Amino acid sequence: MVTARHRTTFMITKEEYIGPKGDCVIGVRAERSAAELEPELKRSAASGGPLLIKLRAGEYSEEVQAWGHPSIILSHPTDIVVRKSRFICGRTLAVGADKAAADLSREFVAALRNSSTELEVEIVLVHR
Repeated sequence: MVTARHRTTFMITKEEYIGPKGDCVIGVRAERSAAELEPELKRSAASGGPLLIKLRAGEYSEEVQAWGHPSIILSHPTDIVVRKSRFICGRTLAVGADKAAADLSREFVAALRNSSTELEVEIVLVHR
């Protein structure tokens, strides 16, 4: 049920399924949640520096540029969210992103709808 229509966020979750209201969700059955990310990555996100988020699904890929923030705590047990806005909660990995779910190519989203497609997420710490 991946629709990827949300205009301000995208989310990856450890949950097995998403409902019709989950228009920000681009990945389910994730291996890690915000709380389970590496300590170095958590520190970098909290430093407020730039992050590059590389997404790969089958033959398609997307890159999202975003920012960490000193208020980021990455404590949520199931979800990771990237936001265009500055809103921060326990699931927020980055803010000020240049893409949300609705901005991803429709070919990329179609690949995500296929249950056999694996979404790979790479978070690159961009050094200033």
